[in-house]
Amino acid sequence: MATVVLVSRPAGVLSKLSSCCSPTVLSTASVQQRKLHHAVVPKGKGGRSSSSGIAATVFGATGFLGRYVVNRLGRIGSQVIIPHRCDQYDLMYFRPMGDLGQIIFMEWDPRNKDSTKRALEHSNVVINLVGREYETRNYHFEDVFVNIPQQIAKATREAGIKKFIHMSHLNADIRSPSKYLRNKAVGETAVRDEFPEAIIMKPSEMYGREDRFFNYYANMRWFGNAVPLIALGKKTVKQPVHVVDVAKAIISAVRDPDADGKTYALVGPNRYILHDLVEYIYAVAHRPFVPYPMPRPLYHLVAKIFAMNPFEPWTSPDKINRFHTTDMKYPGLPGLEDLGITPSTVEQKAIEVLRRHRRFRYLDADLDETKPAKTVSY
Repeated sequence: MATVVLVSRPAGVLSKLSSCCSPTVLSTASVQQRKLHHAVVPKGKGGRSSSSGIAATVFGATGFLGRYVVNRLGRIGSQVIIPHRCDQYDLMYFRPMGDLGQIIFMEWDPRNKDSTKRALEHSNVVINLVGREYETRNYHFEDVFVNIPQQIAKATREAGIKKFIHMSHLNADIRSPSKYLRNKAVGETAVRDEFPEAIIMKPSEMYGREDRFFNYYANMRWFGNAVPLIALGKKTVKQPVHVVDVAKAIISAVRDPDADGKTYALVGPNRYILHDLVEYIYAVAHRPFVPYPMPRPLYHLVAKIFAMNPFEPWTSPDKINRFHTTDMKYPGLPGLEDLGITPSTVEQKAIEVLRRHRRFRYLDADLDETKPAKTVSY
């Protein structure tokens, strides 16, 4: 391990060390060099071209939340290692997010323990954002939300890294009708067992420009003017959170030494009945909203047809269960405010997501024309 670190040093440093040190001293010096790597020495005024002292490995960076987290890390001068399984051309948008040489890409095999260890061996922060809304033949929910996070947590602990952040879900519950949420709950326990000081983030449904929540309901207009909702959506309460607020929370937790070992419930400031929230989505998009109640078995049957798509399915029975699950309340857990973040309201940010769903004549329509969605307290 010491030899690997030395090879990565400039030739001038190697020659000075080798000429003045015995093998034993050389080994000790190499360990010191590893600890004082230039990437983890804070310097500068805190901007993009500074060094924040953070060298973070972000697993799952290519997902919805990942690009916002990498962007936030890059703008404060962090070195970011992005393990990936996708094509290199799918990573191009990451390159300008950090200064030259600060965004590093590494091919990763989640089932190869050595591959995981290589991805984090030079980091002092590990962030697990690995997730998927649907199962495939190669990766089931148990693999994505339990086995892989457990493996990453174990490798992080064995590498001596002190900061590990794991992404869960607000409604993670072993009793949930959603397999997605059940495995999220098991994954939390597995991570905590492997890495007791892990920071666990539990966001509600996130919305943003590339989300699969607001866009999911807005895109239903392509299947007719009516929007199917179980019990008209009046028995489900949602408290969505803006994706940028979640990214800010992760960065704040990285820099907060008191965050270790805590679990955070990340939610927006307001709770909405699902029916009223979807109605507001269509009002902002200036589209007709015609809800109709669809029985859960029939809704599942239709969703199974979509789930047979060999590519990314638009919906699935499990996603329907998840979206029709009322968001839990965790008054005893810290939230966004405890990390110094003021959560954005849906009314402030929804237009960023929904403007593209408007007809051309409504593109510049004033938001004041849209009545805010009714909030609830239960």
